[in-house]
Amino acid sequence: MTPTDTIAWYNTNAPALVKTYEQLQAEGVHGWLIDLLPGAGATALDVGAGSGRDAAWLASRGLEVIAVEPARAMRESAIQTHAASAVRWIDDAMPDLRQVLRLGLSFDFILLSAVWMHLPDQVRPRAFRKLITLLKPGGLLAISLRTGPAGEDRPGMHSVTEAEVERLAREHGAFIARRVSSADQQNRSEVSWVQIAIRLPDDGTGALPLLRQVILNDDKSSTYKLGLLRSISRIADGAPGYGRLTEHDEVAVPLGLVGLFWLRLYKPLIAANLPQAPKNRGDAGLGFIRDGYRKIIDLSPLDLRIGARFNDQRARALHAALRDACETIVKMPMRYLTYPGGGPVFRVSQPVMRFSPDSFVLDETYLLSFGELLVPLHLWRTLQRFDAWVEPAITAEWARLMHRYAYSQGRSLSEPDIARAMAWIDPVRNVSEVRGRAIQAMSQQPLHCVWSGQRLTEPQLDIDHCLPWSVWPCDHLWNLLPANRRVNQQEKRDRLPGEAMLHQARERILDWWQIGYEQSDASIRERFRAEVAAGLPAIATGNFQLEEAFDALVVQRMRLRIDQGVPEWHRRTP
Repeated sequence: MTPTDTIAWYNTNAPALVKTYEQLQAEGVHGWLIDLLPGAGATALDVGAGSGRDAAWLASRGLEVIAVEPARAMRESAIQTHAASAVRWIDDAMPDLRQVLRLGLSFDFILLSAVWMHLPDQVRPRAFRKLITLLKPGGLLAISLRTGPAGEDRPGMHSVTEAEVERLAREHGAFIARRVSSADQQNRSEVSWVQIAIRLPDDGTGALPLLRQVILNDDKSSTYKLGLLRSISRIADGAPGYGRLTEHDEVAVPLGLVGLFWLRLYKPLIAANLPQAPKNRGDAGLGFIRDGYRKIIDLSPLDLRIGARFNDQRARALHAALRDACETIVKMPMRYLTYPGGGPVFRVSQPVMRFSPDSFVLDETYLLSFGELLVPLHLWRTLQRFDAWVEPAITAEWARLMHRYAYSQGRSLSEPDIARAMAWIDPVRNVSEVRGRAIQAMSQQPLHCVWSGQRLTEPQLDIDHCLPWSVWPCDHLWNLLPANRRVNQQEKRDRLPGEAMLHQARERILDWWQIGYEQSDASIRERFRAEVAAGLPAIATGNFQLEEAFDALVVQRMRLRIDQGVPEWHRRTP
């Protein structure tokens, strides 16, 4: 049956259908979403409005209503039945909704009651796109899905699923605000309904204004509010799988994960001596810098990654640092980050764990042991959808605050230092650039495998992660070394070079660093040195000798062996 045939059927059966529909009260049919409806003066669109029952009800609540009905007999009967209602009627239909789009209006609320199943599979994505286009930011789209056989009473129906609607919402940056199952109001035992409310994240009212207020306007006695917002933003963007939707329209994330990202953000800033508060009080000015933090000062952001293992003293120190970071987050920015009318934006579900384990992996189970931080669902979705705006705004304001704090302390800050310290390091496995540099070097002078000493040719060339990617994902230039393909893939594989192996390779590694990076153009040299400083915390600044960088590499190798138990490779010379 075509859409035209379906409309013809509704025209033919209009008198009986109108009588059936009008016997039901709109409040009963749509009671599941009454608390979600916008207030008086808002705009509403009722698509497939039928007898006009729902459109008239919305108008009685003070909404400005436009009703769409393609079946002429249904539309004319609705206009007559609800003549006293201030509803504007339009002859239009999905998926195109051409007449509605010509109005140039956006709507706070759109209703599709018992309509979606009349659309064939192939046109539903286009129809959804049109509906989202018509919805205001922050607006609500309510769709009822019929389940059960079409039967003889309703020809021209198609199978519909929740999964499809959820997928379409996600693809258009919207989210499911509510889902309710209900029995059929006409007492048909074989028919039931799933009611879905879809919210389009707000880009002008609601979450984003709150973020703008906190980021740009709130008083800040430190950078803590920005630190908390950026930590949650990074989690929403980079580790959304750790978020758990609660029954109260909140997303629960492990508090330990927030503390972990907090440490990752602050460590480079503190190492670069960038002020995080107006007064220069050193470490004492930041409440989370205690003994635990000081004992992990040599760890890099790549060490503090999900999945890393820690043992013994290092585990106890990191646990203490995470505990102190979580306590600081709960006591400071969470307490003072409030809605304009008062009340905290974030909540925590349970107190921070106290005991110190001797061994753990930075996984969900461990990070949950610190409790859960509860993020309002609309804020979480906004952070996910608008991360391209939110995080740059946070970092820009953070940099401005640091400049202001430095000025009050009689200091000036370097923009490149700020940019390096503020950068979030996400590993991406890509050796093509370094391979190209090695091939270029081979065309000018002999190049040798750092492990075997064999002279390399292009077919034999492999680029090895000195500290294996599988246990420490790092594509920094210093960690990418030219190696013989057979030695790398058949012998070393995903193992750490043994201490003796690394020292035997010392001169060849130093030579490669010199040839590949130090003797290159200024941008590569600066990048190499910045990545050494970021990835090998034993190096304090970018002003170091290559021998110092190698010594720091030795320390990092030792740390991975001790903390994560990574197997070692001891090459046997043929």
